[in-house]
Amino acid sequence: MTIRTTSPFRYDIVGSFLRPEKLKEARTRFTDGEITQEELRKVEDETIIELIKKQEGAGLKAVTDGEFRRSWWHLDFFYGLNGVEFYVPEHGYFFHGEETRPGTVIVTGKISGTNHPFVEHFKFTQAHTSQGIEVKQTIPAPAQILVELLRPDILPHVRKVYEDNQTLIKDIIAAYRQVIDDLYEAGARTIQLDDCTWGVLVAPLPKGFAVDEGKDEKEVRRELANLYLTINNAVLTDQPDDLTLNTHVCRGNYHSTWAASGGYDDVADPLFTQENVRAYYLEYDSERAGSFAPLAKVSEDKLVVLGLITTKSGELEERQQVIDRIYEATRYLPLDRFCLSPQCGFASTEEGNILSEEEQWEKIAFVKSIAEEVWGNN
Repeated sequence: MTIRTTSPFRYDIVGSFLRPEKLKEARTRFTDGEITQEELRKVEDETIIELIKKQEGAGLKAVTDGEFRRSWWHLDFFYGLNGVEFYVPEHGYFFHGEETRPGTVIVTGKISGTNHPFVEHFKFTQAHTSQGIEVKQTIPAPAQILVELLRPDILPHVRKVYEDNQTLIKDIIAAYRQVIDDLYEAGARTIQLDDCTWGVLVAPLPKGFAVDEGKDEKEVRRELANLYLTINNAVLTDQPDDLTLNTHVCRGNYHSTWAASGGYDDVADPLFTQENVRAYYLEYDSERAGSFAPLAKVSEDKLVVLGLITTKSGELEERQQVIDRIYEATRYLPLDRFCLSPQCGFASTEEGNILSEEEQWEKIAFVKSIAEEVWGNN
């Protein structure tokens, strides 16, 4: 077995963690005008340092800041770009049985990536992480902001600045490349693109996707897949050789609910065949993700992190069943090319999933224990 020295590791995480109660309280007080931005930042700093030490204590070889400075896994990054602002629409995102709180972004000027706040966030995390431990920076995929800005209710705002999609896409790519350049200059060597766009494509397409009349859903799905691949790869290509770029594919993760269902079959090509990443962190914690068969299309130089442990519940999975599923996946790829993780973060938004912090750490210990049984110390 190959010993993993860079992400993904045999036992790994996606990125976000449940917000501690004192952080939730501080954010509420800040929103209510009771404390300053600096006072909130102090609590963020304290809780992030505590989280880093807990991750190291749990034996993780790559840590994150838990996304503790964010409210949303994606929107905070988007409005950290110049020319993008947070916006409250009439409705939130519609998940299975639950609507999220409302939030999105609009374009107010030309988009650029200079002085993105996530760069300083990374520097703080790195400064408080022990030597030899990798710091993983998570950001939403470029395709994700494109999908957000092309929403029917948001597009009119975009058109005030960008008359066509080609110019918009060009600026998005340039902005992302600038942020990644700045993160790399700050010392980042592992960046993970979180991406729900493929998770939408595996399900029946929402209204508003099929813009051109007369096209069937299969044709629209193929065009969108090629569009997402193009914008992501424009950011992923020609990056430094020592920069590890991975992606996480999800079907939605909000307050233990989900947004889409469907296997990877319809997106395996081009996602698994052509996207220029080192590894795929894949949701596989329920029947909604389909079978392992599409993994046969993962190109030879790439790795797969099986997200077999759910973050949507605190109940531990049956151990042997998880091990059996890992070996079931080896019908399509060698065991050496797999790793294990939860299917998603524990708190894609600050609300968090419905489990306790104790259960969260039990899940991570469970992942580590199974990985060590399957792969040893590799």
